[in-house]
Amino acid sequence: MAAVRETGIGTDPVNDADAVLAMVLADAGAALVVESAADRALVLARIRRHWPDLLRGLELAYADRPIAVAKEVVALAVRRFGERSSDLRLLDLRRMVEPDWFQQPSAIGYACYAERFGGTLAGVAEHVDYLSELGVTYLHLMPLLAPRPGPNDGGYAVQDFHEVRTDLGTMADLRALATTLRARGISLTLDLVVNHVAHEHEWAARARAGEKRYREYFHVFDDRGLPDAYEQTLPEVFPDFAPGSFSWDDELDGWVWTTFNSWQWDLNWHNPDVFVEMADVVLYLANAGVECLRLDAIAFLWKRIGTTCQNQMEVHAITQALHAVSKIMAPAMIFKAEAIVGPEQLVPYLGIGEHAGKVSELAYQNSLMVHAWSALAASDARLASAALRRFTPKPTTTAWATYMRCHDDIGWAVDDVDASAVGWDGYAHRGFLSDWYAGTYPGSDARGLVFQHNPSTGDRRISGTAASLCGLEAALESGDAAHVDSAVRRLLLLHAVALGWGGLPVLYMGDELALRNDHGYAADPGHAEDNRWVHRPAMPWLVAERRHEVGTLEHRVWHELRHLVATRAGLPAMHAAAEAVVLDPVNPGVLAWLRPHPRQAVVALHNVTGTTQHWPRSAVPIEGHLMDTISGLVVRPDGRAVELEPYAAAWLRRA
Repeated sequence: MAAVRETGIGTDPVNDADAVLAMVLADAGAALVVESAADRALVLARIRRHWPDLLRGLELAYADRPIAVAKEVVALAVRRFGERSSDLRLLDLRRMVEPDWFQQPSAIGYACYAERFGGTLAGVAEHVDYLSELGVTYLHLMPLLAPRPGPNDGGYAVQDFHEVRTDLGTMADLRALATTLRARGISLTLDLVVNHVAHEHEWAARARAGEKRYREYFHVFDDRGLPDAYEQTLPEVFPDFAPGSFSWDDELDGWVWTTFNSWQWDLNWHNPDVFVEMADVVLYLANAGVECLRLDAIAFLWKRIGTTCQNQMEVHAITQALHAVSKIMAPAMIFKAEAIVGPEQLVPYLGIGEHAGKVSELAYQNSLMVHAWSALAASDARLASAALRRFTPKPTTTAWATYMRCHDDIGWAVDDVDASAVGWDGYAHRGFLSDWYAGTYPGSDARGLVFQHNPSTGDRRISGTAASLCGLEAALESGDAAHVDSAVRRLLLLHAVALGWGGLPVLYMGDELALRNDHGYAADPGHAEDNRWVHRPAMPWLVAERRHEVGTLEHRVWHELRHLVATRAGLPAMHAAAEAVVLDPVNPGVLAWLRPHPRQAVVALHNVTGTTQHWPRSAVPIEGHLMDTISGLVVRPDGRAVELEPYAAAWLRRA
């Protein structure tokens, strides 16, 4: 191995890489407090395996002292391993044997707010049967670590990473819930806000108190010189109620970087001490039973003047190093990157080049979501096909998290290049989508709300439940059965898109019951200023019982969705290691892709129009008789076309 050179105060002189690793292993062996020789051997083997990735990530981000930082976090991992429960150590072993557990066709995610689903963490545990009935294997509970009092951006302004919200319970309750879920084959996912902390967080409080160490945890400026220079290229996230990216703080006597809100202080990841602190938070949450961390706002970590300060190369180096630390102590844990960025920037969050397979196992497939809604509104799949073709293959050990709705608004991330490729104007189409889903475009029955209108860019994001955006709210008001049927078909088609792309599909709470907008959100003073709460209703458990009543709307949506979930589980081609290949839209009304797999090929067809469409048999690259695994119908090899009813989906395989 090549020599590793390190300089700087408190760091080692020139070191031979093998000698450094030998020293690290010796220190770890001496510090390990374990009863089992097997555990000791496993931890040391994992250090040896992940040390190169850890060190390389730190070299790219902290060139002045990577070895010292690496030693410090390995020591943390060793100490935290001594606190890891025996059942979690067993889970680590199982996940090492089945590292693709989250890629399986049977893997299904579900996202909700704990208080909206079960009231408390103990209440969530009481409804595990509901999740199992739906087929859920992965539960994402929205932000529940202790937030600041008052406005907290839906929980994303964290005051304490080591405690949960008092109204939900305690850390002991969280550990108990994780244990209950694990026994039912459901993995717990939590949000870890990596870009910022609340103004009230201990680190921020100590910075305001004058402690130099903690002041350096944040980006602080004495005057507006540098902030004004940065602002030249920084986009605004919340232009309506939090314009700009810097806030003055009297106690701090300086301008502090606040990308999102004045009470959310961006962490200074240029400081390796921040890396060490956050690495310890990752390990702490892993020991609480968290199996996946959603790395919130990860795209914003690294600041570089003259850029948008998003998607900088150091972000991926830092993530690789965090990932390596977690794998040393808790191989069962995976990362999910919350990066809502363009196609060129998105795949790197799953790893490309030297970071391939070494950063996050999951990343949101935001483009699939946006373009599915776009295709529905336009009754045209050409733009979606062009946009989805642009994605480079991801590492085979990773997966897209696919979804059609989440807790957040929908931003119309339609690229001008993609729009031009099909002869459309990107700006005009984004405006059309906002009008359509706000229900102001002629012929639209959507019932969305405009969120964060930015007059300077024309950007208008949209809030609303999937059912209300699909027109179900309007259809029920009309009392027209055909109208209701059409809206339900659109809702189920969107789910077929998310389930059929491959990866890990994530259902948002209530979509399985076709819940509509909760217009009562405005009566809550804590929610009135944020219309995203319109699509965050509390789970109406009496309504949920209707899923067992034949003839009800809830019964239809639940059982048709459950059928899609069960069908998907039986298709090897849905394994996330396979890559979806978008097919030419020979019929512009149909969004189509091929999922090739050594054991099976599947072609997924989606009619995005309200009329019957046909897909040429010659455009299905599978020989012989075809079976639509959703309907069970067989298509003869000499047939001229596959017929798709309005808003229907078909998953075709060789019969």
